[in-house]
Amino acid sequence: MHCPFCGTYETKVTDSRLVAEGDQVRRRRQCLTCGERFTTYETAELVMPRVIKADGSRETFDAQKLRAGMLRALEKRPVSAESIEAAIERIRQHLRAKGEREVNARQIGEAVMQQLKRLDQVAYIRFASVYRRFQDLDEFRAEIDRLAQEPKFSPTDESDKR
Repeated sequence: MHCPFCGTYETKVTDSRLVAEGDQVRRRRQCLTCGERFTTYETAELVMPRVIKADGSRETFDAQKLRAGMLRALEKRPVSAESIEAAIERIRQHLRAKGEREVNARQIGEAVMQQLKRLDQVAYIRFASVYRRFQDLDEFRAEIDRLAQEPKFSPTDESDKR
C-alpha cells in the first residue's frame, strides 16, 4: 500500500479490526518514510454473474434494478426496509452461490417472486402479474388460488433460509 502523503510503498499495519458486520477489515497504517498514519478498508470483491436477457443480450447484474422492481411491488405495503434489504441480499447470495458466470434473467425473476412471496402476498401477486404477463382476471384468480393452497410461514422463519 502506498502512502497517500509521500507516495512511498513502505508502510506497516499498526492495527486491524473487523467492521461492517465482519464484511470489511479496517487497517490503521503508518508510513515508514514520513511517519504519517492513515486508514484503509479492505473488502472482498465478489463478482456477480452476468445476466442473460430474454432476447439473448447480456448485461451486468444491477442490484439497483433488482431493488427498484421489488420496491415497486412492495409500494404502500407494510414491509420494513430491513426485510427488503435482507431479501435482496438472499437473492444476491443465491446467485453468487450458484458459481456460474452467467444466469438467465428468468432465474432472477423467479428468485424475486420467491422472496416476495415470503415478504408479502399482495406484493408477490403484483410482481407475478407483470412478470408473467397475466392477460385476464382468470390468471390472477388461478395464481391467488395457488397461493392460498400453500402452507403459510413467517417471513422470519429461520428454517426456510436458502
